[in-house]
Amino acid sequence: MKRDFSLLQDRRFDLLVCGGGIYGAWTAYDAALRGLSVAIVEQGDWASATSSASSKLIHGGLRYLESLDFKLVRKALHERQMLLEAAPHRVWPLRFGVPVYEDSRVGLIQLTAGLSLYDFLAGNLSADSHHRHFSRDEFAGHFSFLAADNLKGGFTYTDAQTDDARLVLELIAGAMAAGAVCVNYCKQTGWVEADGRVSGATVQDQVSGNSNSAKIFARQIVNTTGQWMAASAQARNWCRLDKGTHLVMPALPSDEALLLTAKSDGRVFFMIPWYGMTLLGTTDADYSGDLDHVAVEPREVAYLLAEANYHLRIAWTEKDVIGSFAGLRVMKHSGETSPAAVSRDWGLKTASNGVHYSIGGKLTSAREDAACIVDAACAQLGVKASCPTKGKKFPWMPEADYSVWLDAAATRANELGIDPESAKWLIRRHGKRAGEIFCHIENNRRLAERILPALPFIRADLLFCARHEMAIHLSDLLRRRMPLLILAKLDENTLRHLAEMVAPAMGWDAVAIASEIEACRLQ
Repeated sequence: MKRDFSLLQDRRFDLLVCGGGIYGAWTAYDAALRGLSVAIVEQGDWASATSSASSKLIHGGLRYLESLDFKLVRKALHERQMLLEAAPHRVWPLRFGVPVYEDSRVGLIQLTAGLSLYDFLAGNLSADSHHRHFSRDEFAGHFSFLAADNLKGGFTYTDAQTDDARLVLELIAGAMAAGAVCVNYCKQTGWVEADGRVSGATVQDQVSGNSNSAKIFARQIVNTTGQWMAASAQARNWCRLDKGTHLVMPALPSDEALLLTAKSDGRVFFMIPWYGMTLLGTTDADYSGDLDHVAVEPREVAYLLAEANYHLRIAWTEKDVIGSFAGLRVMKHSGETSPAAVSRDWGLKTASNGVHYSIGGKLTSAREDAACIVDAACAQLGVKASCPTKGKKFPWMPEADYSVWLDAAATRANELGIDPESAKWLIRRHGKRAGEIFCHIENNRRLAERILPALPFIRADLLFCARHEMAIHLSDLLRRRMPLLILAKLDENTLRHLAEMVAPAMGWDAVAIASEIEACRLQ
């Protein structure tokens, strides 16, 4: 993946996508596979906003059954199954536990009915994917770190997990391989408009500075900029912003996640194992602040810790918080007072000037929604081409039988001295490209070492990302290519060590290294 701003200059495309999150990435990938000439621009890094601030879940949304949103749940569950099959390196099963207490808002009978319906809507599930009921003692033994006071029993059920930022990156790589021009750190600064119709956009290179700009012409344009649509006069009345905050906490002694209910307000939240740590979140609150700096607030930290501690045997404190992040969900305007009650369904709006706007949606169902976006563009272009992405193997999916390939990759990793946990995550992060990383380790066995002892990332992985994944800044590498900035408390010495490690690949001198370190410290 090589960034080349010059490929945009004085070009005419069938489709221009503005916004490089999950919706933009799926749209560009789908359109390029249909044979359209496509450009996608992103003002920051790929997935640098909402699409790297999710709960990292590919799920049907069990809680949406309460609001009788069966259509959304069925759609998401079918997408979940398709993604598990098309990209097992990128999306993998994750079992969830749901405790039921004497005072739980949703009781055993309701949950039995809800989980049975959830399994039914998912379609043909394997026997080990169905939900299971546990007695009080069984559930307490299964999740021994949970407080058992007033516990009546519980359930487990299956959903799925991903690394959201790498999901976006793989789709961008796929779009590029299909012929799309994909440029990050490229800000759309205005529209090219005549007679009330938009025919292109002006963009500015954020890497080389203000002097480098381009005018892009496109027959169709789609805005997938997410939260920045709220600043647009055209789209302001279509969307509502909802802030979600997550904390990164120490590991819990389980490889299963938990779906829990907040004692104070009845909201659902999660404890999710991720890269050897625990994601705790998320919050739901209307947002009207700075779109470029969405900060984690002390009251949000206090809320999440208090709600988690209601369920835990040993309480967490602020000193246990390893990292945190916040993001903004874009939702369609509705009359609901509480953001948690607003539907996560998606919609497409087309402005009077011809620009399409993607509103709302979920990480899980973004592929199907993007197909609708491309359908709309193709209809305007007079192009008859059906969606090619459903069931299509992901760009980094091995060509061979996955289970056979996985066993061979794990064996090769072991031979090279990569510890099993790091090997598991390396394979999930890179798919078939893991073989290229193995080749680098063959030439230098020290590259098999972990970057930090507590986290399953090796040196060869970071260097590969620096060389091949269109990272521009150290924060790109340490937050989205490899999320060390939220999974560990990195001091200045560690940041310097990492910056110096990748400096030759990134072309940084001493001044640039200092600047990149300072930028990471301010995040």
